[in-house]
Amino acid sequence: MNKQTMQQAATAFPIYSKKSTAERAEFLERIASEIEALGDTLIQTAMAESNLPEARLLGERGRTANQLRLFANLVREGSWVEAVIDSAQPERIPPRPDLRKMLNPLGPVVVFGASNFPLAFSTAGGDTASALAAGCTVVIKGHPGHPKTSALVFSAMQAAIAACGMPEHTIQHVESTDFAIGKALVQDPHTKAVGFTGSFGGGMALVDYARERKQPIPVFAEMGSINPVILLPEILSTQPEALAKQLAASFTLGMGQFCTKPGLILAQDCEALDVFLRTIGHEVPALPTMPMLHAGIHAAFQKNLNTALEQPGLGVLGKTEKEVTGIEPTATIALVDGETFLANPKLHEEVFGPYALVVKCQSKIQIAQILEHLEGQLTLTFMATEADALANADLVELGQATAGRVIFNGVPTGVEVVASMQHGGPYPATTDSRFTSVGSDGIKRWARPICYQNYPAALLPMELQDNNPLGIWRWVDGQFIK
Repeated sequence: MNKQTMQQAATAFPIYSKKSTAERAEFLERIASEIEALGDTLIQTAMAESNLPEARLLGERGRTANQLRLFANLVREGSWVEAVIDSAQPERIPPRPDLRKMLNPLGPVVVFGASNFPLAFSTAGGDTASALAAGCTVVIKGHPGHPKTSALVFSAMQAAIAACGMPEHTIQHVESTDFAIGKALVQDPHTKAVGFTGSFGGGMALVDYARERKQPIPVFAEMGSINPVILLPEILSTQPEALAKQLAASFTLGMGQFCTKPGLILAQDCEALDVFLRTIGHEVPALPTMPMLHAGIHAAFQKNLNTALEQPGLGVLGKTEKEVTGIEPTATIALVDGETFLANPKLHEEVFGPYALVVKCQSKIQIAQILEHLEGQLTLTFMATEADALANADLVELGQATAGRVIFNGVPTGVEVVASMQHGGPYPATTDSRFTSVGSDGIKRWARPICYQNYPAALLPMELQDNNPLGIWRWVDGQFIK
């Protein structure tokens, strides 16, 4: 079945990739409209399968449609292909040939749906939308945590294929709980790239499958992080209670099931930190709980939480006090000193769910040591006044080396779908920190540059023709012009 699926994707690719930018843009917009037309049926189905509340899923559906339309606008505008022209210089010694370059779609892409965002990071999520925008055909490996939701979304995509006259196998959907199916999709010779959002173990398994191929391919895996938050002295001294309440609400938001959940809080020991600790320890037990996405995630959370709490030197500041039932988690905030944290790599690992660890540091130097020892992160946050930021510019620079997104005075869980967003960081947060899985630049994962030397004018892509029929911005003989 998988060989046939990937063969069909490969057959559809040269047809779909040659569709005009206007046709691809209209196709993406039609997918968005068809998803919206599913109405309450989609929301109720997703609620039943994911335990997520209606308001959250309504917002996620809006994000799913909006990012499809974002990529439609990107394709229409056209400059994302990075067209470059260096005109021939026949009089030069030696003569320079005519050289033109642009990004071209890779080919069939396999996308693995994520469990924690059943709409925005799943079947028609950002990976799929950006790959289609680039001109790639897509095979979606549906997540087993929400099969009915995925099937509904795929039906909307099929309707868009028919309405827009796209090749039948532009998008395909595979449902299976067998890991062997995922391996076969990655290792099929027709597959040219892979998109994944999930656990470190899952992402690295896909990377290993790709490395075993005769022709290795890129795996763009976003695998999460602990997203450190640093409380700098001046803001902590004036706002300890407010910071505690803000962070308590953030790390338990959605039962902590965000890859950008703040899971580590660093601060120097002081009286204000004591106030912060008392406040956050009081806040967490009073916060409401709800079931996690599915039993597997709940079991993994409990296992990883127990492992963390068993580590020497760790103390619990506060945890859910009401009796939890079913797959409701016990939200927990813990405390450890900086020396113990530095000495124990187990404390540096992500616990996916409503858990965060406060590290009481003895000095700014110790905070810097911790940042240097941490692995790559998606985000790093500074809570700081302007004076704090200026006095700790060295820590800010360390933050830039550690994470893909550096934040001041805000929680990291909000991820805007815009051109300036970077949702990707140094390994092991992602497999390639040069790329993002959120925002316009996500399209660049699914394309590669081709240089056209002394090409016949009639065969050049429209983006590289002299008269610039698409009217896109291009870098021509050292100038960025239309």
